[in-house]
Amino acid sequence: MSQPLTGRVAVITGASSGIGEAAAEHLAGLGARVAVLARRADRLTDLVARIEKDGGTAIAIAADVSDAAAVRAAADQVAGEFGGADLLFNNAGVMLPAPIDEVATGQWQQMIDTNIAGLMNVIGAFVPQLVKAAAERGVADLINTSSIGAQNPYANFAVYCASKAYVTQLSKQMRADLGPKNVRVAAIEPGFTTTELQSHVTDPGISEWLEGAKTQLEWLTPGDIAVTVGFIASLPARVNLQQLTVMPTGQTS
Repeated sequence: MSQPLTGRVAVITGASSGIGEAAAEHLAGLGARVAVLARRADRLTDLVARIEKDGGTAIAIAADVSDAAAVRAAADQVAGEFGGADLLFNNAGVMLPAPIDEVATGQWQQMIDTNIAGLMNVIGAFVPQLVKAAAERGVADLINTSSIGAQNPYANFAVYCASKAYVTQLSKQMRADLGPKNVRVAAIEPGFTTTELQSHVTDPGISEWLEGAKTQLEWLTPGDIAVTVGFIASLPARVNLQQLTVMPTGQTS
């Protein structure tokens, strides 16, 4: 297997399941040393063991991205053990849809804390490492997980989609600051993808709608998005894919 990421250090948030877990294994397979970050330490330990069994190098860091101090400590650990990151896959997120008139403020806050504040905590902690790495080796990557919901309206998903629109817009704006410093910024907007997110939905009607959607078309797998992340990071330093929407073939919107 070609290893175009040999010598690079990748940090993956939301790495205990789904897209983050698949990305960690794929990036390690492409030669990167990986630091996997999520709340569930047991899942991370198992993930690191699999990566090492396959010949890769990985460390597990148990932290909640909504805890700014914990994320800063994680960045210090990556700097201490790996010398700093030059590839950040900012992937942690939650999806808790509900009709807006239910005023589910607790769920709203959870999505804001993780999808927006958590995103910013990770950016604040790791962007200095990316800038330093880019100055030394000519390129670094910041890849954020957004959603097709950033572009299209879906009933009952208003707050989730708005949080992902923030991710897409922030990614565009950060290119103005970081592009001249050789840090590439990309937003990936997946369509229907089979992950743990669907199991977190508490509204029975929305759960039924999601299950029905699985019978109408073949959803993406986490591995599909992981391959996309690896592709972006493996491009020549002069190439920045600013925004990439990845849809199941049968999904139209």
